[in-house]
Order: sequence, then structure tokens, then C-alpha cells
Amino acid sequence: MRSTFHGLEVSKRGLFAQQSALNTTGHNISNANTEGYTRQRVNMQATTGLPYVGLQAGIEPGLLGTGVQAVSIQRLREEFLDIQYRNEYKRQGYWEGRLETLEKLEGIMNEPSDTGLQKVMDQMWQAWQDLAKDPTDTSARAVVRERSKAVADTFNTLTNHIQEVRTDLDNVVNVKALEINSLGQQLANLNNQISNVVPHGYQPNDLYDQRDVLLDKLSKLVETRVTQTTAGMVNVTIEGRDFVTGVTSQPVATQQNPATGLSDMTLGGAQFVPTTGYMAGVLQSRDQIVPNMLKRLDVLAVNLTKEINDLHRQGVSLTDIKNGTAQGLPFFVDSSSLAANGDYPKGAGTISINPEILKSLDAIAAAKPEAGGTPVGNNESALAIASIKFKVLAAGTGPNDLPESSTLDNYYRYTISQLGVDAQEAERNQLNSEMLVGTVDNQRQSVSGVSIDDEMAEMVKFQHAYNASARVMTSVDEILDKIINGMGIVGR
Repeated sequence: MRSTFHGLEVSKRGLFAQQSALNTTGHNISNANTEGYTRQRVNMQATTGLPYVGLQAGIEPGLLGTGVQAVSIQRLREEFLDIQYRNEYKRQGYWEGRLETLEKLEGIMNEPSDTGLQKVMDQMWQAWQDLAKDPTDTSARAVVRERSKAVADTFNTLTNHIQEVRTDLDNVVNVKALEINSLGQQLANLNNQISNVVPHGYQPNDLYDQRDVLLDKLSKLVETRVTQTTAGMVNVTIEGRDFVTGVTSQPVATQQNPATGLSDMTLGGAQFVPTTGYMAGVLQSRDQIVPNMLKRLDVLAVNLTKEINDLHRQGVSLTDIKNGTAQGLPFFVDSSSLAANGDYPKGAGTISINPEILKSLDAIAAAKPEAGGTPVGNNESALAIASIKFKVLAAGTGPNDLPESSTLDNYYRYTISQLGVDAQEAERNQLNSEMLVGTVDNQRQSVSGVSIDDEMAEMVKFQHAYNASARVMTSVDEILDKIINGMGIVGR
């Protein structure tokens, strides 16, 4: 049989349930702009009913309602969308890492422009052509020396700048390794906090949100896989290797490679090479894209200086003509050995003008010896050097040979064209990935995001329900007051 105060209890439960819903709605509104916050909802359920009142309690069917209770506060999140988001986010991170490097290289090469290497080489070839018109003209010789020096300086500068990009990328590897390690420690710490409250029946929704934010950040850097485990915890693997297991995380660090001088990543003390995500893009840029550009510049520089040097050594200069003997000086030398007959340049970063030519313009060999080796003046050496621009060099298999038959100009144009194509591909893929990430995130937000308009409508609904429960309680109170204080006083 129901209690005399049954109505009060029913109303009280209604008040408590609607108040919980109002509080949760307020929590949603307060966190509308909080990164990674997931909208929450109070799930209500009717409490267990009582047998309906009657003289014979078990005869008439039916239960008397006892009100409502808030059974849980649910986090409205779709795990499948999280998986999709993280899969796409790692691809965006990968192309972003490559694109950043390719755009830096494009900025360094600065082609086509009036200050790029192509323009500087063209001016050098033209200077040799102009010298051939009058091999004894001092001003023409000065132009040859200055234009050639500009080529050497440009090669040196490009090499230094590209090497700086590689150093910067190595620093990025170190910084991001620390970031990944920090994310792992934070995930393990959140697992610990969650496992301390879940067994007691609590639902730590806000801690779940914090953990999901960290997992999203981690998924951009490396491939991430998340597995649910006991007590609300998750296990996390990166690139298929254990990273976070329960309340412990494997350390991620870097150590210098003695062979390359660059930083290698380690996970749990063992070598770790990411294949996807932002880290993979950075590592591939540092270890493949940048070295390939340096190599192509070295090949161009070595072949250009070798062709010029070989012809210049066969020629005669004004000094040779005066002295009656040919010195056979190379035009370019390696900066590590600035002797007049020193080594040919070994790469783009070590090109320098022969110190003898820097001391005297007469040391430029613009002529070729006549029959019998007599060093008399002509313009054949200058013409031959100027024509190198159009010479097709044969392909070879040596470390400094061209990989395909080509002129030096065409080889450089192909290098720049390939850089542009690679940058366009990276940009296109990065934009496509960004669009897919945005699409999935919009789907995620449609489920998990907080809409102020929706929450305001919910607030009004719960407010009316709360007010109605309060009115019911007032009505019951008035009835009980009449029964208790107003009955049994007739005739007094």
C-alpha cells in the first residue's frame, strides 16, 4: 500500500532529476568553447512502481508510479568517427611535414627569378661569350671573373641554406620526440585517474575528453591505435608498437647517430622510425628530400666546374703569353685547398675561384695554343667555355655523374621542375587530407559538439519540468495540510 507521503516523494524525485539535467545543460553551455569537450546528457528512467492500492492488494493489475531518477550522465561521442578522424589526421600530418620542407626549398632556390642560380649561370656564359669578342679586354675579363665568382657564391649559399634546413629538421625531430613522450606520460596519468574512479561507479566524462584530445594530437604525429581495456583505461600503440599500457608509458627519446651526426628516435630504448604522420614527413624530408637536393646541386657544380677547368687548363692566359709557357691553371678550385693547382671542387659548397685569377685578370686563359704549343693570343678557349652551356654530357654511374644525358642547364631545370612537382603534389594531398579531416570533424561535432541554441531549448524544457514538479509538491503539501490540520475539528 502506498505511503501517505507518496506524492511528496514522487515530486522530490522529479525535482532532483530535472535539477541534474539543468546542471548538466549548464555544464555543456559553459564548455561550448572548450577544446575537445563532448556534449553530455542525463539519462532518466522511471523508478520501480508499487502495486496499485486496493482492499485486495494482489487482485487488481497495475503498478503505481514512484517517479523518476537520473541513472547516468552520458557522453555523446561516436568512437567510429574518432577512428576515422585519427586515420585522416595522420595523413594530413605526413603531407604537412613534407610540404613545409618543399616550400622552404622552393624559397631557397627562388626559381625562376633574376637572382636565382639559373640567371647567374646564364650571365656567366654570356660573360665568356663577350670575352671571346676581345680576349685582351680587361673589363671583359673582370666581368668573367665576377660572374664566375657569383656562380661560386650562389652554389655556396644555396648549399649552406639547404644544410640549415636539414639542421632545422633535425631540431624538429628532437622537439617532437619530447612532445610524443609528454603525450604518453599524460595519457598514462589520465588512465590512472580514470581507473581510480570508474570501479566506484563514477563516469569521469571530462577526463575522457582530456584523454581524447591527447589522442587526437598524438595521431597527427604518428600512427595511433587505441584499445579499450578494464576500468575505463585504454592501451595505445604507435606504429604497431606498445606505447601506453595501462598506467605506464614507454619513453620516446632521441640519440645522435655517430655516422650521420643526426638524431635517431627511440621507443623504449629501441630504434623507432615512424612511417606515417607528421614525424614520417619530417624524417623523410631530413633524410631523403634535402640530401637529394644537395646531391643534385653537387652533381651540377662538380660537372660545371670540371668542364670549365678542363678547357681552362688547356688554354693560355695573357700571363702565359708574356712568359712564353702555359701554366695550366684550373679556373675553379676547392675552398679547402686554395692552391693555384689545387683540387677541383668536390661539391657545390666548396667552389672557389682560383686565387691566381683573383690576384690577376691576366691569369684567365681565354686563348688556346697554336700548333706546336706556342702560346699566342686567340679567343678559342673562351668560345669553348661559353659553348659548355649547350654541351650534352653523357650519363654515368659515378657518384658525380649525371644520371641521364643532358646539358647542364637542362639538368638544373629538371631539378627545379621536379621540386615544383613534388611541392604541388604535397600541397594537393595536404589540402585533400585537410578537407577530409574537416569533413569527419564536422560529423563528429554534429554528434559531440555543443549547440548553444539546442542547449537553451533543453534548459527551458528542464526548467518547466522542474517548476511543474515543484507545483505538484506544493499541491500535495496543501492536501496533506488539509488532512492533518483541517480534518476532525467539526463541532468544536
